[in-house]
Amino acid sequence: MEEKKDQYLFGMHPVLEAVRSGKKFDKVLLKKGLEGEQFRELLSLLTEKDINFQFVPVERLNRTVRGAHQGVIAYISQIDYVSIEDLVNNALATSEAPVFIILDGVSDVRNLGAIARTLECAGGNGIIVPAKGGAAINADAVKASAGALMRLDTCKVPNLRVAAYYLKQSGFRLIAATEKVDRMMYDTDMTGPCAIIMGSEDKGISSSMLDFADDRVCIPMSGQISSLNVSVAASVMLYECVRQRFDRK
Repeated sequence: MEEKKDQYLFGMHPVLEAVRSGKKFDKVLLKKGLEGEQFRELLSLLTEKDINFQFVPVERLNRTVRGAHQGVIAYISQIDYVSIEDLVNNALATSEAPVFIILDGVSDVRNLGAIARTLECAGGNGIIVPAKGGAAINADAVKASAGALMRLDTCKVPNLRVAAYYLKQSGFRLIAATEKVDRMMYDTDMTGPCAIIMGSEDKGISSSMLDFADDRVCIPMSGQISSLNVSVAASVMLYECVRQRFDRK
């Protein structure tokens, strides 16, 4: 899906000035083989500010911009991200038992938006996504979330495992939703602070995150199809969490 024009800047000087001024970007595409003083300064700033960038063939840039992109296209962030520390502190300040969603490789913006919408409706506190390898949080994702992504704290991290370790150290239970186990979600306590891990649409949760989870649970399935859409599965998990908390009252 091509990005809309109002979602990106292009050209070496405009992008460089925007990065200097503190403009937030989801990612920056750079033409392979770029050289020059301005390029080196831009690369240094992107690294310093931890902005995701990648080198791509010029054909990819040409498909997006008709004109003098000068080998640089920068996609503007649609939301303000928070750090993992602020995510946890904000949640614990407003809830005794916060709930987060960790998305491990979910790549479809509509799934991401739908998950955020359900999380907000269920009273969840925030969402954690990887800096690379996941769906872009763009205008389409915000629209699919019905605006929930503008209300939820969202944290983009370079390493999900490091973020997960921080959550554990902060008292959160990590619950992985996977069809690769027999333990039902009903048999896991979700009444305390927890983070529910949902995997990619095709491969599920990565082995490194599965190994790191405190609990690995499945959703009961009785039909011929072996798995649910990830956004539907996330909804089932979140509302089991809601049910358990209502039952405990």
